[in-house]
Amino acid sequence: MQMETDLKQRAIAVDFLHASGDIEAMFALLREQSARTHAGPVRTDGGNLLVRVGDAGVRAHQEFVLLMTFFGEMIAALADACRHPRSVRWGDVLVSVQRAGLEGLPIVGLISFLLGLIIAFMSSLQLKPLGAGVYVAALVGISVVKELGPIMTAIVVAGRSGSAFAAEIGTMKVNEEVDALVIMGFDPMKFIALPKILAAVIVLPLLTLYADLFAILGGLVVGVLGLDMTAQTYIHQTLQGIRVTDISTGLLKAVVFAVLIAGISCQRGFLVTGAAEAVGRQTTSAVVSSLFLVIIADSAFAIALHYIR
Repeated sequence: MQMETDLKQRAIAVDFLHASGDIEAMFALLREQSARTHAGPVRTDGGNLLVRVGDAGVRAHQEFVLLMTFFGEMIAALADACRHPRSVRWGDVLVSVQRAGLEGLPIVGLISFLLGLIIAFMSSLQLKPLGAGVYVAALVGISVVKELGPIMTAIVVAGRSGSAFAAEIGTMKVNEEVDALVIMGFDPMKFIALPKILAAVIVLPLLTLYADLFAILGGLVVGVLGLDMTAQTYIHQTLQGIRVTDISTGLLKAVVFAVLIAGISCQRGFLVTGAAEAVGRQTTSAVVSSLFLVIIADSAFAIALHYIR
């Protein structure tokens, strides 16, 4: 059929001779399907704004249904893992922990240190002339532990590990490894996605604590060098400002962010179809969608915590 199409595009006549009726019927059916495939969508209105908005709404609804279906399967797999922990492939979990956590320590530490340093420096410019420079320590501690630490760590993990999850699963889809697992009776959710999700849930809270520590250390540098505070005074002011609820809130955010990032990344990986180009497209979609949902979740946390008080 491809040869016939190419020849007709070159204005070369093509005809089948001495073919049986069954063969002619089969080729007629193939021609009809090929014509429908290459005809493209029928537009009766010139593609106005209303139609484009409607198409976007339909696609968004379809993606939402697929996402909710995947998260339902993910929650069921997590519940089954809690009931039967021996069924979890802990070796793969540890490998993902190493890749997403241990190998990410340098970049998370560097960004957090600079973040704390910048916050402390900019705050000192405003508070020091008022004689309130001592409050820089509490400001840095609260803002980092409760808000900036979890979300900054989530952004780094989404860009670094979430993209890796999506690309790995997408490559397995292109190579038909996922189909092979299904044929052999393995559940791709439990065999491939669950270890990555558990690894993210383990790693992200720990990375958040690590990021908080380095951000406070960055603020300490500014406090000692720029505000003439002793290290002991800075640490005391930081501990006075931070409450246990602030730490628990940050860790709860980290767990939710981990589920969102790992879930979205794995789901986008399973959506890969066709050639290697689709892997890059879905990997980009995984990172963008993860960051979007992380921001939405963080906003929901802020509103909920405000009214819970």
